[in-house]
Amino acid sequence: MAGLASDGSNPDVSLLYDINGLAKAAPPWFDRVMEFVGEYGIMLAMALVVLWCWWSVRRRGTLADSVSAVAGLVWAPLAAGVALLVNIPIRGFVERPRPFNDHQGLEVLVAGKTDFSFVSDHATLAMALGVGVFVAHRRFGLVAIGLALAEGFARVYMGVHYPTDVIGGFALGTAVALLLAPLALALLTPVISAVARSGRCAGLVRSRRAEPTRHPEAIGIPEPRIGGPAAGPGRNDLAA
Repeated sequence: MAGLASDGSNPDVSLLYDINGLAKAAPPWFDRVMEFVGEYGIMLAMALVVLWCWWSVRRRGTLADSVSAVAGLVWAPLAAGVALLVNIPIRGFVERPRPFNDHQGLEVLVAGKTDFSFVSDHATLAMALGVGVFVAHRRFGLVAIGLALAEGFARVYMGVHYPTDVIGGFALGTAVALLLAPLALALLTPVISAVARSGRCAGLVRSRRAEPTRHPEAIGIPEPRIGGPAAGPGRNDLAA
């Protein structure tokens, strides 16, 4: 399958030349910016979005909301790691060369790429993170998914991937993040709940400055009973 997308009449190749052609027309300084953005910048921005989301969910909503969101945020990088592992056999099976190996006239902004092209690791990683954040928090997730789409465009702009490499990465990252999310969250939520109940690490889940939750039993924390176990019907028992 190494000859995939090698025909110059293939729309995949045509779109590659159209997008990469923007790099030829752009000034050198802009291409240097795109090189950094496509290799490192967007990934750094994704990490900042995850941290910003974590900081926000710790301070807003109920305790149950914080536990659920933090569990989703923990799953996001785990999903990205799983997706990258799944991509290893896919790359070895497809064995598609990088586009600049089969096509002349491309403006390649990053030299030294010798591994296979399908699917894009950057696109896979970015979309798995983006969808993972979306599972935790929709607003921040939309921002992260937007960054993932920008990452995919940058990889084609840089001349190191075909458009279908990026689309395949998006599909793989999305599939892993969504399909495994129910199992992952079922395993992570009790762990995060235990952290929330702990003394030293509770701040990782819920800020001390956040408003106290009205329904702590939603994550397995019992409501406090005023009056002790001997309280009878005639005594003040707020837990009744």
